[in-house]
Parts: sequence; C-alpha cells; structure tokens
Amino acid sequence: MPSYVPSDSDGRVVSPAGAPCPCRVSAVFADRTIVSGMETTRKPMSTTGSARPSRIVERLLADRHSLPLSIALHLVPGVLIVAVYLLITEPLVKSIGYPPFLGWAIAMLLALVPFELGLLLWLGRRRNGRFSLRGVVHYQDKPLPRGKLVALVIPLIVWFLVVSTALTPLDDFFYELLFRWVPFEGAGGGVTDVLAGYPKSVMVIALGACIPLTGLSFPIIEELYFRGFLMARLSRLGRWSPVVSTVLFSLYHLWSPWVFLSRLIFFFPGPWFVWQKKDLRVSIGMHAGTTFLLQTLGTIALLLNLMP
Repeated sequence: MPSYVPSDSDGRVVSPAGAPCPCRVSAVFADRTIVSGMETTRKPMSTTGSARPSRIVERLLADRHSLPLSIALHLVPGVLIVAVYLLITEPLVKSIGYPPFLGWAIAMLLALVPFELGLLLWLGRRRNGRFSLRGVVHYQDKPLPRGKLVALVIPLIVWFLVVSTALTPLDDFFYELLFRWVPFEGAGGGVTDVLAGYPKSVMVIALGACIPLTGLSFPIIEELYFRGFLMARLSRLGRWSPVVSTVLFSLYHLWSPWVFLSRLIFFFPGPWFVWQKKDLRVSIGMHAGTTFLLQTLGTIALLLNLMP
C-alpha cells in the first residue's frame, strides 16, 4: 500500500511534527517555475503549448518586420477587398437593386474582417494559447488619461472633416486626370455619389445598415491591424514609421486611388500621435469617430430630406 507523504502548500515535505524538511518535491507546471532539488529555473512560454512556434508565426510576431513583408501585409487585404467586390458583391447588390456602397461594405465584411482581425486573433491564439491580442497589438501599455485623450481626439476629428472636405477638388482633379478608367460604379465621387440615382428608402437602408460596419467596426479593426500590429513593427524607421504607415495605408485603399494624396494629408496626424503618445486609442478615436459621425449624420440628413 503506497505511503502518504505529507507536504505543505509550497510542495515541501514536512515531518510528522509539521516542520518543513530541507528537501523539496520536484514539480513541473506549464509556463511556471520548475523546482528540482535546490535549483530553480524558468520554463520559456510556448506559443502553442508544447509545440514549437512555426517560422511564419515567429516572423509575424517579431518586434520588427522587413519592409517587403510590411508592404505585403498592408496591400494584400486591399487586393482581396477589390476582388471580392468585383467577383461577388457588386453583382449581388446590383441584382437586388441596391447601390454599390452596400457592395463595398459586404466585400469588407467578407475580406477585411477575416484577413485583418482573423490574422490578429490567430496570432494571439498561437502566442497566448487563447484568442487574445496581448503581445500582437501594441501601443496599449501607456494609455493617456481620459481627459487628455478626448482633448486630443476631438481636434483630430475636426481636422479630418475639414481637411478632407477642403481637399475634395484635389480628389476630383486626380480622378479626371488619371483614374477615369476605374470600372467601379460611382467612382470619383463621395458616398452621396455612390448612392445617387436610387430611391430614398434604398439609400437610407444602405447607409443606415452600414453604420455599425463601415462607420464603426471596420475603422476600429483597421487601426488595430495597421497601427497596433503593423506600424508598431516599423520601429526601425524611427520618426518615419507613421509616415510610411500612412503612405501604405493610403495605397491599401485600392478602391479609391484618386484620394491617395489627400488621404495622406488628412489622415497623417492620427498615426503620428499614436507613435508619439504610444496610445492606439488616438487613431481609433479619430478614424472611427469621423466615419461614425459622417455616416450617422448622412443617414439623418437623408431621412429629413436635407440631401438632394
């Protein structure tokens, strides 16, 4: 019959009188201290439990990405969104009599979400053993006080709205000069142009239904991916990191290349302040705050007949 060996909560063998003996019982716990005899070591964390992390996971989770890898990770989701739109969602929304704006939203749902958010969650699963963004998305460790964050985000939203509106003639100029060949319906205009020509009820449904998606969720996912994941791994570029991030983010918008130059101007302050303040919520607030405001006000304006 096996004998019972008493021990205390630390795993030390105790004498019948209750005094701990100098020896210790060897114990091994995953990702915890390993104790054997009098020697203490530390077991390194594995991204998949006992399995060794794959090379691609190591490259993607490295502190720094090579520039070719970063360029690919910026542009591939844009290519996928355009492909899904042309092959699937544009024919779909046309067949049911809805504007292409809804087609773009569905294309992003089918391509942007699985690639950008899916990749982040997959890497978090490989790194942490569960679906988590810890160690994958950066600029979260030193959050600004709430008051300072609000005081920074509100002027950035105003900048975004005013400058993007003021630069619309520049967008029109580049569209007429270089991009009239783009095959997308409604190309060269804003959201109202993409919705124009459809019944009011259809426009309201299309724009209103997209508020939680293109107005809120997608901009948040883009900031997690492009700023928190990708820009954080351009650190070798120093002060040029937010510049390169903004350039590649503007190129990613393959569905509106004529807005490239103006997007560089009105969008750059967001990445710059994220890099400077080390708080991802700055660009999330600017980006998602602006798109949510524009689409909500646009839907209200349509309902109140304030738009032609």
